[in-house]
This record gives sequence, structure tokens and C-alpha cells, in this order.
Amino acid sequence: MNTNPFLASENEQSYLKKGVLKNTKNARQHQANSSGESANKDSYLRSCALRLAQIGDYTEAIALLNQLINRHPHNAVDYNNRGLIYFQSGERQKAFWDYNKALQLNPKLASAYNNRANYYAACGELTSAIADYDRAIDLHPSHVRAQINRGITLRDLGQYEEAIDAFEIALLFGQLEDHILAERGRTYHVWGDWNCAIADYRRALNQLPLLSTRKDERSWRLRLQVENWLGELLCS
Repeated sequence: MNTNPFLASENEQSYLKKGVLKNTKNARQHQANSSGESANKDSYLRSCALRLAQIGDYTEAIALLNQLINRHPHNAVDYNNRGLIYFQSGERQKAFWDYNKALQLNPKLASAYNNRANYYAACGELTSAIADYDRAIDLHPSHVRAQINRGITLRDLGQYEEAIDAFEIALLFGQLEDHILAERGRTYHVWGDWNCAIADYRRALNQLPLLSTRKDERSWRLRLQVENWLGELLCS
């Protein structure tokens, strides 16, 4: 399954605000007349929702996003973020509804296509997932998470050469290199090119922190996964 959904950053929210407000003239006028206090509160609520989701407190995170959606019902980013948290908490149909709502409000929201693609992949609808990853990448070519997810899904479809190409493109952007190397290594592994797999696994491990440091959950969980994959090869 794909493992790279993400919450839109504050910078992305600021970028998207113009597109959201084109369809909400009344909201634009209201914001123009209000002080910066309301915007600061919204930003604070989004940050709190993200932190709560990261520690697994999905109920409270969703409650905060419900407040934001009630205040700004035309903000696609909030629907997308709530959908992601629903997805993480196992409520896939609610997530799917929120992703669709986000894309209805803003058809150019690349992160919502990526997240909806993750929903499709989790449901085994791999062709639909690829289509949404492609849309995300068309809108945002440097969307590394979508590139990684697309490669994983191509691998699940048995299209190993295309998957390797996707990971090669993802590496060009200089982001999440440890994750890309791990997934490219896994692709070589299941494709039967064990030498390339071992090389990529070792390169990924060299970039990941040791388990004793545990800088962040993503890194140490990825390290455990890569060590297990490498162990499979070395013991076979």
C-alpha cells in the first residue's frame, strides 16, 4: 500500500487561497473587513490539527478541522486535510467524500489528487490510483510524494521498469532520497535484480538515522523496513 499521504503545508494553503476565494466573494469581503486575528486563529487551528493527527489523536484533530470548515466552507485545503485524517483513522469512505469535495472546490489541488489516489490504492483500484497520481504530477511536477506513490503502485501492478523510471524522476528533486532509494531497492528486489536492490538498501540505510536516535517516526520505521528487506536478501 502507498504510504505518502500528506497534509497541505501553510505555504500551500497561502498559495491556494487565491483560487479558493475566487469562488467565495462574500468570504473575501468578510476577510478584507476582519482583523488578522481570525486568520491567525485559523492557522493555529490547522497547526494544532496536524500535531494531533501526528500523535494519533484523530478525534480531536477532526473536531478542529470541523470548526475550520464551518468557518470557511469553501476552503478546499481543510476538506483535503480532514479527508487525510479520516483516512489515517480508517474511515475511508469519509476520506473519499472529503477528497472529492476538496477537488470540487479546487480542481487544481495536487495534494488532494495524491491523497485520493492513496485511497484508490488502498482499495485495490490501482488503475484509478495511477490516474490520480498522474493528475497530481501534471499540476505539480516536483510533487515527490506523488512520484514515489506512483512508483509503488506501478510496482504493485508488476510494471517494474516503469516503477524504476518513476523513482529515477523523483530522485531529481533532491527530496526524500532515503525513501526513494528504499522503494527503488524494493522494486529491484521483487523484480529479481538483487545486486541493485542491495546497493539501494545500503544507500538508504546510510542516509537514515540509527534506531537509537529516533529523530522522527517516519525515519526509524523506514529503517526497520529496509533492514527487514535487506535481511530477506542476505539470508536467501
